[in-house]
Amino acid sequence: MNFIKKNYSNILFVIIIGLMIYPPTKIYFIRLISFSPSEIKAENQQQITDVDWQLKGLNTNNINLQKTENYVVFISFWATWCAPCIAEMPSMQLLYEDYKTKVTFLFVTNEDWQTVSKFYIKRGFDFPTYNQITKAPNGLESRAIPTTYILDKNKKIVVSKSGAADWNSSATRKILDDLIQ
Repeated sequence: MNFIKKNYSNILFVIIIGLMIYPPTKIYFIRLISFSPSEIKAENQQQITDVDWQLKGLNTNNINLQKTENYVVFISFWATWCAPCIAEMPSMQLLYEDYKTKVTFLFVTNEDWQTVSKFYIKRGFDFPTYNQITKAPNGLESRAIPTTYILDKNKKIVVSKSGAADWNSSATRKILDDLIQ
């Protein structure tokens, strides 16, 4: 009993670290600390000039970013094994359900459809998912996942976020609503 009293804080610390390493709890903690992404100031928004980016649809038709002219585009680079990706995807699913007819959603992964399909079925997701055929345009390249971008109708990067975020926030919805109009 005396040992526990003396080492209480150390034991508690080890338990917390253990919970953060355990995948289901780790995803919960990531969600807990994920905030809504912020909009890039207008003067700092980067224009995507090379929009010839071809994507192979895994559960949808192939697409080229050129064909999204005059549409707001939501692009997410992710993987099924990525804990921060898994943590943010429920908020993306809620956003997708409400905006799928108003915004072009591109969920880009390097994984095959069989792996992605199992992941989607297990978690109840139905995002339009793609593999890259050609290299992403300058400005949309990232070495980290998850990385998510929101492009306006003129292909300016309005939001750029690496790491998990709460995409179903009122702030994100306001950004999208403003861009759609």
